[in-house]
Amino acid sequence: MKRFAAYDPPEYLDWKADPETMTAFRARIDADPGRAAAIRALDQAALLAMYAGLLRNRLHDVALKRWVKSGVISKAWLGVGEEAATIGPVHALRRSGERHDVVAPMIRNCGACHEMGMPVEDIFRTYLGTADSPSGGRDLHVGDLARGVLAPISHVGDVVPVIAGIALTFRQRGEDRVGLTWVGDGSTKTAAFHEGINFAAVQRLPAIFIIQNNQIALGTRLGVHAAGSFHDWPAMYGVAGGVFDGNHVLDAFAATRVAADRARAGDGVTLMVAETFRMGGHATHDEREARALFPGSAFAEWGRRDPVGMFETWLMDEGIARDRLEAIEADIATEVDAAAEAALHSRESAMPVGATAADGVWG
Repeated sequence: MKRFAAYDPPEYLDWKADPETMTAFRARIDADPGRAAAIRALDQAALLAMYAGLLRNRLHDVALKRWVKSGVISKAWLGVGEEAATIGPVHALRRSGERHDVVAPMIRNCGACHEMGMPVEDIFRTYLGTADSPSGGRDLHVGDLARGVLAPISHVGDVVPVIAGIALTFRQRGEDRVGLTWVGDGSTKTAAFHEGINFAAVQRLPAIFIIQNNQIALGTRLGVHAAGSFHDWPAMYGVAGGVFDGNHVLDAFAATRVAADRARAGDGVTLMVAETFRMGGHATHDEREARALFPGSAFAEWGRRDPVGMFETWLMDEGIARDRLEAIEADIATEVDAAAEAALHSRESAMPVGATAADGVWG
C-alpha cells in the first residue's frame, strides 16, 4: 500500500517484504490444525474483505494524524501496527443480522467500529464532537450498540464485566451470540478485569477476552508492570486459551473463529493473548517518549512485521494480482477521504447546542 512520509512510522516508509519474516508468516498459517482449517475455508471475497478492513483501519488513522498536524484536533489515539489484532477477530464474528455478535473495542481498536458496520464518517464526527455523531457530541469514544459495538470508556478494564453481562443475556435468551472485548496489557491489573473473567469463567459464558499485549501500558514497559507471562493466565481462570500473532491477520481471525465456535457450542470462555507492538505513542502527543522507551532495534523488528504489508504480500503470493489490491486501496482511500470531508462539514453545520445537554441522560 501507499506510504505517507508525514504520517507513517519511519520503519514503514520503504517497507519491503522480508523473506524470513514471510516464511514465518506462511508457517504460522498451518501451525495449528484447527486454525488452519478456519483459514483454508476462507474464500477470496472474505480474504479481500479482510484486506480492505486493514486498509480502512490504517487510512482512518492516517486521516486522524493529518487532522492533528493541521490543528483540527489536538491529539488522537492510533492503532498503527496493531490493526490485525482488531480486524482479524472482528471478521471471525457474526457482524450483521438480527443475531449479530457484540464487541467492546478499546479506543485503539477503532477498526472494530467500521468493520461491524459503522460509517467511517460517524467515527470522525465523534472525534469532532458534532451533534450528528453517535454520541451526540458528548464523548469521543465511538460505539453503536444497534450495530453490535459497545462504546469504550477510559477505564478499559471495567468493560470486561460488562461484556460478561452481555454474554450472560445471550445465554439466558438461548441466543448463539458471542461477546468479545480487548484489554490492554496494563488494564489487566484492574480488579474489574479479574472479577469479570472469573465470573464469565464460572458461568461458562459465550465470551472472548483478548489481552492485546503491545508491550507497553501508556509509558510503562511490560517488564516493569508485569511479572510472569500472560500465556499462563487461561489456566489460572480455568478457561480455554491461546496465543495469536497480533500482526498476522489470518492467525488472529482463525484463533477467534475457533473461540467463537466453542462459545456458540456452549463451551464457555476463551482468554487469548495477542502479541503485537505499538508503533507510536500512547497518543500522538507523546510519540517522542515512545521512541525513547524502546531501543531502535525493537521498532526495526516490529516494523518488518507491518500487518498490512505482510498480508498484502501473502495475497499476491496466493495469486491475487497487484492491480486488484491497488483498486481496493483506491476505493478505501476514496471512502475515508469522503468520510473525513463529511465530518468536517458537520463541524461547521451540526455542532451541539446547550439545550440538548441533558438529552438521553438518566439518573
